[in-house]
Amino acid sequence: MRRRDFITLLGGTAAAWPLAARAQQGERMRRVGVFMNLAKDDLESKSRLAALVEGLQQLGWSEGRNLHIDIRWGSGDADSFRRQAAELVTLAPDVMIASGATLVALQQMTRTVPIVFANVADPVGGGFVESLAQPGGNTTGFTPFEIGFSAKWLELLKEIAPRVSRAAVIRDAVYTVGTAQFGAIQAVAPSLGVVVSPVGVRDAHEIERAVVAFARSPNDGLIVTAGPSTATHRALIIALAARHRLPAVYPYRYFVAAGGLISYGPDTVDPFRRVASYVDRILKGEKPADLPVQAPTKYELVVNLKTAKAIGLDVPASVLARADEVIE
Repeated sequence: MRRRDFITLLGGTAAAWPLAARAQQGERMRRVGVFMNLAKDDLESKSRLAALVEGLQQLGWSEGRNLHIDIRWGSGDADSFRRQAAELVTLAPDVMIASGATLVALQQMTRTVPIVFANVADPVGGGFVESLAQPGGNTTGFTPFEIGFSAKWLELLKEIAPRVSRAAVIRDAVYTVGTAQFGAIQAVAPSLGVVVSPVGVRDAHEIERAVVAFARSPNDGLIVTAGPSTATHRALIIALAARHRLPAVYPYRYFVAAGGLISYGPDTVDPFRRVASYVDRILKGEKPADLPVQAPTKYELVVNLKTAKAIGLDVPASVLARADEVIE
């Protein structure tokens, strides 16, 4: 079956797939709950889910034959997250997969069902695991970066736009990692001659008001941190940066693919392929507590020259030479 057809089938029927298929197969049917932190129709969500399914298939797990997948989508508020997490736990999965901020809700619902996470920054600081090497408890997974990495976004902003003396940092204050990322950026700001100001992302109106109020001079810039709200509102943030001709640095490639200027961070899709290996090992009897949290194997620099031209910015040759991808 082609991947596109398989994902379409998952999206339409996975939640209600009849488990009577067990009687038609010689293998034991296992159940996996998946809680994505972006909307069902988000292209990034579809790419991540496709990578997960592909990884599972390569390891011998196939929907309807020996695996049943229940999916929930996290494009909502904290109450919605908790409700959907409770639904997944009630289905009694053998293992659950958390994407980003959905891990908080899943851990609130269970400390016994194994959980494998993807794209969760600072899992130790967030209290999700005891340590990277020995997670302990029922949770392990794949982290995108350590908090100190966030400082590199301000360094990159200063490199592509040397005249920048003020930077607004868009971060989710409710998401503890958002506050930590701002702290790491703020720590290096004096040495770079930049004054940084936090911008909240509780809703679209707050983002627009704050960016409009901030963007007053040609020496202003923007940094967008990683988090569920910045991902959800990325189209608005990118549009505001373009409207006010703000050089902006983003945490992931998919922001730049959507029209952002430049990003530096890990691949956000590959962790879901890697998650499949941990799901496979847990289904075969290993415990999350014994599987170390893994970091990315590569960080990528992506530049959108079309966006640079639109805001009147000449990207330095040194940056272009280092870029893993240049969108023209």
